[in-house]
Order: sequence, then C-alpha cells, then structure tokens
Amino acid sequence: MSTVSIQSQYDAFKQLGLKLDMSRGKPAPEQLDLSNALMAALDGYTANDGTDTRNYGGGVGLPEARALFAELLDVPAAQVVVDSSASLSLMHDVIVYSLLLGVPGHAPWMSSQPVTFLCPVPGYDRHFAICEQRGIKMINVPMTEDGLDMDLVERLVAEDASIKGMWCVPKYSNPGGVVYSDDTVRRLAAMKTAAPDFRLMWDDAYRFHHLGDEKIGMANILDECAKAGNPDRAIVFASSSKVSWAGSGVAALAASPANIAWWTRHAGIRSIGPDKVNQLRHVRFLKDKATVEALMEQHRALLKPKFDIVLAQLEEYLGQVEGVSWTRPKGGYFIDLVTPPGAAKRTVALAKEAGITLTPAGAAYPYGVDPDDSHIRIAPSFPSLDEIRQAAKGIALCLRVAIGK
Repeated sequence: MSTVSIQSQYDAFKQLGLKLDMSRGKPAPEQLDLSNALMAALDGYTANDGTDTRNYGGGVGLPEARALFAELLDVPAAQVVVDSSASLSLMHDVIVYSLLLGVPGHAPWMSSQPVTFLCPVPGYDRHFAICEQRGIKMINVPMTEDGLDMDLVERLVAEDASIKGMWCVPKYSNPGGVVYSDDTVRRLAAMKTAAPDFRLMWDDAYRFHHLGDEKIGMANILDECAKAGNPDRAIVFASSSKVSWAGSGVAALAASPANIAWWTRHAGIRSIGPDKVNQLRHVRFLKDKATVEALMEQHRALLKPKFDIVLAQLEEYLGQVEGVSWTRPKGGYFIDLVTPPGAAKRTVALAKEAGITLTPAGAAYPYGVDPDDSHIRIAPSFPSLDEIRQAAKGIALCLRVAIGK
C-alpha cells in the first residue's frame, strides 16, 4: 500500500469514533464472571482451626489459605504469608521495610546511598514507579530469549555494592512474554553479589496464565537459592488477581523462614490482620491446584482468541514492514510491539487521536524513558473480540502512518 492509501485508511478509521482502552492488562467482564460463585462460596465464617474470620488477628493468613498458595507455588506452607488483595502492595511494603529497617541481619538500605536496583527491560512500569517514588536508582538490563543478559547481571552485582535488588517477572514477563530458563534461574540464585543483603523481587504474576496447550514450568527459585547457599535472596509474590476477581483477590508472599519472620514482625505494626473472610471464600472457591488450573483453562478459552486476532492483524498490516516486529507470547497478558527507533510515541499519539488508549510509550522502561522509543505494550484482554480486531488494525495503521510506510 502507498503512504497515501495508509493515510486515507487511518483518516477513515478515526471517523469510527471508537473509545477503546487497552492501557492495562484488565480481565474482561466475561473473565470476572467465571468467579461469580465467590459470592456464594461461604457457608459460614469459621476457618478450619476455629478462627472467626470476621475478627482481628491472623497476620500471616489463614492456615488453609497458606496451604493453598503453598501448593500453587511449590513451597512449604510455613514459608507463605497471605495478606492484602494485591501482590503489588506486598512488593511495595518489602521495599519500604528494607529501606527503613533493613533485611534480616543488615542495616537499613537507606543508611547508605545510593540504593540501586537492576530493572529488566522492557518491564513492568509499576515496579519502576515504586523505585522512582522511593528514590531508588534504576539500571536497565536487557531481556533475552532465556530471560536476561546474565553476563551483564553477574558483572554488575559483583562490582557494585549499592545494587540491593532486582525486579523479576520470571514467567510470561510483562510485556514481552519471556520465560526465564532454568539456567537463568540458577545463575540468579548462585551469583556473587557485592551487597550481602541483595534481594530478588520475584513477581510470579502469570504462573498459571497459559495461552497455548503447553504448560511451561521452570526451576523453583527458593529451592535454587537454598541450594546455592543464599536462602534469603528471593522473595516470591503471587496473587489471585487475574485468577478470580482483579480488585478483590488475595495475595501471597513466599520466602525463607528468616524472611517470613522478618515480614511478620514488621507487618504486625502496619496491620492487626488481613481480610480473612475474603481469604476463606477464596479457599472454598479455588480449593486446590487442580481447581485453579481448570479455572485458568476457562480464562485461556476467552483470552487466546483475542491474542490470535491481534497477531493476525499485525501480520496482515505490518508483516512486510521493515524494522517492525512483535512478540508471540505463550502466556501472560501482553504483546510487545517493536517499532523502528523513534516511532513509538508518535504511534501512541496517533492511536489516541483515533480513540485507542494505550500505555504511554516508554512506560516499559525506568523513568518512562525508552532509549530507542520503540516499544508499545498491547493489552488485548479487556475489549471484546470485535473491538480487539478494530483496535489491532488501528494500531497497525497508526504505526505505518508514523513511519511513512
């Protein structure tokens, strides 16, 4: 197609008057409906150990909720805390506790400056926002097909004691859909760090969020850290936010016994106990790993066609355009569209004019700065199939207008 015909198509597309929001990975109403039985899951408020879940207490979570997440995460129940409705809240608190109070056996991070984190890119903007708000310096680490540029990671952490931690979305990463190889997991667990209080912030948000028939597994980071003599290195985060209800789920933290005791001590100052009624109804509804996996198959049936439509539209309109590529994830919630350098912001702006709201270009990088201005995160989950088809075509047209091809 000529540039003129692409411009004409874009102009016609704008006249449709669309209002589509693809800025976040929100579950669609049909996905949320899969868990409506949560409202009827309780036949009382008493937990298995006799706890009245309506009352105070239970700072580490109900025993049956800890047992459920222990099965889901393949860790002992004693190494699990269930608290809050969102894992992001737990990540935020771990960072704050570490800054103000220090991790077990070490001084507060903020007692020495700067405090630095390694940030895989493209990555999750909310991770970066926590660091930016708390004054933590961020260093970009490129993603690879196996997870990370581990040679670079190992060199950086070995030579710089200010590097106190690293963000990781190890499975179906946001936004690239990358799965860390077992070798990458083991190298992260065993690498030598100049900072003795270094922490891996292991955001296992998409553990059961498969899009294909293959159910990809991976090495257990807590086991690998223990084997390598670094049992306290990793803190694992998970939640039911995209399993049950996004705004009313339950979140969990898994870690070494020392880290669990550390968390419990400090979180006990913040709260007199979590929402145990919500924990109980989730346990009654989700039951066990097999039930969760069956529920996620229903999610997959709703999500996969949307991803397939986006990929088909990108192929039709961008498949022959030089310098353009995109990921084909096997799980998770996002597609990473890679433009020629300098075209992402312009594409997102054109999309907004056409009624399509996308995550700001650059959001997948610390400080919102994509050095090449070339990454656009596409979140296909929320709109309907027809809306997704229109939106994907519109994004492709916007990109072609932006680059003049």
